[in-house]
Amino acid sequence: MSGKWKRIACMFVVAAFLLSSASLLTAKEPEYKWRFGQTSVRASQGESYKLFCELIEKYSDGRISVEFFPDNQLGTLDEIFHAVQDGDVELCGVAPYVNLVPGGMFNWMPWTTESWEECKMAFARPDGVLYVPMQKAMQEVGTHILFTVSQGSYGIGNNVRPIKTPEDFKNLKMRVSSSLGCVRGLQNMASGTGMTVETVPWGDLYNALAKGVVDGCWSMWPSLVEERHYEVMKYYTSLDWMWDANQVVINKDLWDGLPDDLKTAIQKAADEAEAHQYAIQERMAVEFQDFLKKQSSFEIYYPTEAERALFREKANVVSIWEELCTPWLEKNFPGQNMTQKILDGLKENREKVLAGK
Repeated sequence: MSGKWKRIACMFVVAAFLLSSASLLTAKEPEYKWRFGQTSVRASQGESYKLFCELIEKYSDGRISVEFFPDNQLGTLDEIFHAVQDGDVELCGVAPYVNLVPGGMFNWMPWTTESWEECKMAFARPDGVLYVPMQKAMQEVGTHILFTVSQGSYGIGNNVRPIKTPEDFKNLKMRVSSSLGCVRGLQNMASGTGMTVETVPWGDLYNALAKGVVDGCWSMWPSLVEERHYEVMKYYTSLDWMWDANQVVINKDLWDGLPDDLKTAIQKAADEAEAHQYAIQERMAVEFQDFLKKQSSFEIYYPTEAERALFREKANVVSIWEELCTPWLEKNFPGQNMTQKILDGLKENREKVLAGK
């Protein structure tokens, strides 16, 4: 290359460098740098949470940057949630146990949601029949719901016998959690059978089943496979008597103080992440069942609607709602008869779903 062309090439290199440097110098820093805290998270959930963070940055035109911290990097469930309440962390996914959210029982009331379609309707923003009380419950403790995350239905498994009727709970020792509505529902369904319950931390459940500390538990398709419950249980009844739901929340004061255009951007990201997660979990529920059907030492029983109706009737759902939900609802929605309104709304959702099949 001649000296002339070398000089021209150098000029282009210098110009490119100066333009790049100018671009870096003029690039705007995000107005908001947030953290999203999460306890242990399945890979499928993590996909949607990461997508949510990326979409916030995209739809806010870079004004908001969100870094995702999964797997207890920012603390335990309680610690992360309290940090969001205090504003030290901006976003988190939370299982709203009543020790954290006094009105959080609505996610896990028995026999309220029995299909993906019903779940989407019940938690739909802004007026889903379960979204309304859950949003009120979250706002009561200083947070605001952005979207709901679900892993689907719960059934009941054990190592003694297939559970086809309420009588099959006879003398079983079942693991339960602090989800009081579910505990009440299980106890009612098994009343008169001699079944007993034992509180075992979820992380200890595999060993408790393997060692016979408990005979069985409620579980769901993802846990049966990904947490390997199928290895330590012989029988599983796909009862669909309880539905999993958690929420992704933001500090309420932070949310209330945002300009409307950023609220719109965040909610658009939330809606897309929620739809993304529903699609993944619906697909995986089918894949998990296909996998489990191939396991020679694991038996799945799919009860008929008539058989499920016996469990539902014996659960005495209305009494559980009156005990656990009505006092909170009367305090927060005085004079509105919200217990009956919610139960009627859930029934209407089910009728719509059945009519569309």
